[in-house]
Amino acid sequence: MNLRHTMKGRRTVTAVAIATGLVLTVAGCGGGGDDDKSSDKGSSSTPSAKGDGSDDEQDAQAPTTGSVLAEVKGENGLTLTVTSAQRDNGGFVTVEGTVVNNTGEAWVPANWLGDEKELANNGASIAGANLVDQTGKKKYLVLRDTSGRCLCTQFTGGVDEGATAQWFAQFPAPPESTTSVDFQVGSMPPATIELSEDE
Repeated sequence: MNLRHTMKGRRTVTAVAIATGLVLTVAGCGGGGDDDKSSDKGSSSTPSAKGDGSDDEQDAQAPTTGSVLAEVKGENGLTLTVTSAQRDNGGFVTVEGTVVNNTGEAWVPANWLGDEKELANNGASIAGANLVDQTGKKKYLVLRDTSGRCLCTQFTGGVDEGATAQWFAQFPAPPESTTSVDFQVGSMPPATIELSEDE
């Protein structure tokens, strides 16, 4: 009699333990589903070209959004964005970014060339850009090669209305103690940017 009660009690405890395990497993799976839904909600705010929400497209877009160092607007609808300002091992700083033309017409960056006579053979370019080290009170101009051509982007044919063009410009590097500078070109407002080290 005691043996039968003992066996019956053990079966009940075992059944309860199995049921509890199954409930916890189902709850764990359900919780994972909620996490996936929440991450989907978070990523749904990221636009994709086709709107299909594929992970590959969202991953490809994320660095663009997160890498903006500065953005300024001016010159009748131009938007200048700086996406990178990296020190190179050779003692240079390479600044990169984009310019968006919302002026209502095709845009040729004539006043981005600068006033120096040596830069006249650079055409429509960003050769007149400069970096200003406010701490060291120095201004750095775009580097040139031995022919006087800037180490920078030339906007061949200009930028169409509504189009985005990428650009780069190389400068002498300020001292290691300088961690931020003001980037300025043409009549665009200055953009304060943080310098990063080459890895």
